Amino acid sequence: MTSQTSTVPQGDLRTEVMTLNMGPQHPSTHGVLQVVLKLDGEVVIDLEPEIGYLHRGKEKHAEHMTYQQWFAMTDRLDYLSPLQNEICYAMAVEQLCGIEVPEKAQATRVVLAECMRLTAHLIYYACVALEIGAVTPYFLAFREREDLFDLLDELTGLRTNQEFVRFGGVKAEIPADLARRLKEWADRFPSCVDEYELLITGNRIWYDRARNIGVLNTAQALALGLTGPNLRATGCAHDLRKAEPYCGYEKYDFEIPVGTVGDVYDRYLVRMEEMRQSARIISQALAAMPAGEHIARDYRHVLPPKDRVYRSMEELIYQFKIVTDMRPPRGEVYQAIEAGKGELGMYVISDGGPRPYRVHVRAPSFANMIALKPICVGRLISDVVPIVGSIDFVMGECDR
Repeated sequence: MTSQTSTVPQGDLRTEVMTLNMGPQHPSTHGVLQVVLKLDGEVVIDLEPEIGYLHRGKEKHAEHMTYQQWFAMTDRLDYLSPLQNEICYAMAVEQLCGIEVPEKAQATRVVLAECMRLTAHLIYYACVALEIGAVTPYFLAFREREDLFDLLDELTGLRTNQEFVRFGGVKAEIPADLARRLKEWADRFPSCVDEYELLITGNRIWYDRARNIGVLNTAQALALGLTGPNLRATGCAHDLRKAEPYCGYEKYDFEIPVGTVGDVYDRYLVRMEEMRQSARIISQALAAMPAGEHIARDYRHVLPPKDRVYRSMEELIYQFKIVTDMRPPRGEVYQAIEAGKGELGMYVISDGGPRPYRVHVRAPSFANMIALKPICVGRLISDVVPIVGSIDFVMGECDR
């Protein structure tokens, strides 16, 4: 941290306003973020988040890559839940191309999306607790996260940045033995959340550091463009999985947790309950996994099965054309899903060529970042760290 001071006369008194740079390399900024604080003593009187240190031009890259190639870029947006990014992008292009996704693929996507919600929320729980001095929650959260990553690694071949989703479905179906073990993990996971809550939910230090800190009401949250847990913590039960169901979410029985105060504590409680609900959805999806294909058989835009590519000249030609020269019809679409940090949207424009004319990402992390200033001003500098953690953003998604 660096700082500078200036003297401000107030009648016969002289007070100093300190400018403090928090970041861009700082453990509580959740990425390469600089927060410029202006302090009157320990009270924050102004705050400006400075983003751009991690800018990689992903949206511009889309204009120079094929539709298939940009899949790898989506993983690097919110890298804590890469498969959700893939699902949203795939759904946008499927909407452009008129691809019908089989029920089995949709159910598999639901499982993957909820697994991603859990991995992201577990990181939130681990870090927001660690930043106020609670070390044990960090290790417990990573215990379950590692178990889940082992299962995802077995399915996709990678622990993260899996690139497992395909236009028209998914790369492969979930093997029966892996589905059984994943369901067993989901069935026992709510008891792990109970253990997490025993550590800090009723802890006096955590309660005092979180309750009535960083308060937002529903009107303020909507005006700032907040969605996801940050909006639901204010008492607004808006969730795209219920409001605008996709991937068959209307078939699953789950609840939308909401808060009452809209503070750091409520944002924590909402995410804890969301983890229980995600495990509940995973169990239902695996128990009632539909029969049929895991990917559409539409070779205009959908990659053929790899085993057929090795044995058939027609499938080899289809793959070559789709990878190098896939041309969706002219048009534009906006597709949104309920990601772990809020509404993730993909706005895709096709001019009929092999590359997108334009791709814009409605990144929930970027919207969440905007809320920092209004909820930190007037609070103590010690409150900034739990507030930043409770807003929950990833700089890879902000600096896209």
